[in-house]
Amino acid sequence: MSEPREPREPRASGDGDTTRRLPVLEKERRPAPGTGGEDPAAPVASTEALPARAHRFWSARRVPAGIVAVVLFVVAGAVLYDIAAVRAHRDALSWRRTLARQLAERPLDDTWVLVGAGVAAVLGLWLLLLALTPGLRSLLPMRPVHPDLRAGLDRDAAAQVLRDRAMEVAGVQSARVRVHRRRADVRALAHFRELDDVHEDLDTVLTEAVAGLGLSRPPSLSGRVRRPGKKG
Repeated sequence: MSEPREPREPRASGDGDTTRRLPVLEKERRPAPGTGGEDPAAPVASTEALPARAHRFWSARRVPAGIVAVVLFVVAGAVLYDIAAVRAHRDALSWRRTLARQLAERPLDDTWVLVGAGVAAVLGLWLLLLALTPGLRSLLPMRPVHPDLRAGLDRDAAAQVLRDRAMEVAGVQSARVRVHRRRADVRALAHFRELDDVHEDLDTVLTEAVAGLGLSRPPSLSGRVRRPGKKG
């Protein structure tokens, strides 16, 4: 009988009679998920709470801000130049002398004073409105899916999607859709089938389409179906 031999470790021959062991590569074993041996360094899914509703996007207001900056720059430059000229023992500019005389002589109930005050008040209210409202009315905020990600859908794109879905309804010849912030107006022409049946199918299809847009505030549907007018 032959005795069982122990498995030999792999060896490589070197210079002379010396030998050295070869490194043995072992396959890395990863624990199965759910066994409690997960790698602590593995990325963990974000558990941050998502906002309940996305807010509207704020506009940069570059055009109004640029106009106000240019006007203030011109007026301030003219006033500073005139003050510097007076300090240099020169006569004040004619427009400032005329303006000072008019403000001193005209009563408060004068027509031009009231018109100027009205214009200044309207401009001030307009600037306050721009500062307090977000703007970008054509961009509809979408439902948040990640704490660090915000998305929006253009109104024209949403209207095009709803129009394409409306044209898939049997009996609809043409459709016109306008999407507002809180309402979507649908006007369709039906050239066959009963109008009530077309209207019911249209409501069902468009309700699913609005839900599929993923908007934070889905607009309500306002639809009307009628027959096309007679030609001639």
